[in-house]
Amino acid sequence: MHDQVLFLCTGNYYRSRFAEYLFNHHAPAYSLPWRADSRGLAIELLERDAGPISPHTLRGLALRRIPVEPVRPPLAVSEPDLQRARLIVALKRSEHLPMLLQRFPDWVERVEYWQVDDIGDSHPDQALPQIEIAVLGLLQRLADAGR
Repeated sequence: MHDQVLFLCTGNYYRSRFAEYLFNHHAPAYSLPWRADSRGLAIELLERDAGPISPHTLRGLALRRIPVEPVRPPLAVSEPDLQRARLIVALKRSEHLPMLLQRFPDWVERVEYWQVDDIGDSHPDQALPQIEIAVLGLLQRLADAGR
């Protein structure tokens, strides 16, 4: 049985998906019984023809030689998703806290908030390494806590 970290962003298309794949790729090296999943807080805001995952996410993962099969479509977060997670991380506090307050107010205090801008505010060449540093730091923190 694995503990679960749940990464949240707006569309479950770009940032949270990158964090999910990165976490799951690196977790075995830390000997952690953890798995990541990801969901979106407002996937209805995605363009209808956006596809299943951001090309920026695919490119960032390919550059790091992280496999992405199978690729699923973006998924909206639900109460059971939150209940299953031992740790919940929202990728940007100022963007996601209002969404959580509106949709899942009982969970606001259980979420760890990062500060990674979406594509309109930060180029993927800045945002993806920022996510990578945060995910690797999280893995190290979980490894240290398990010792």
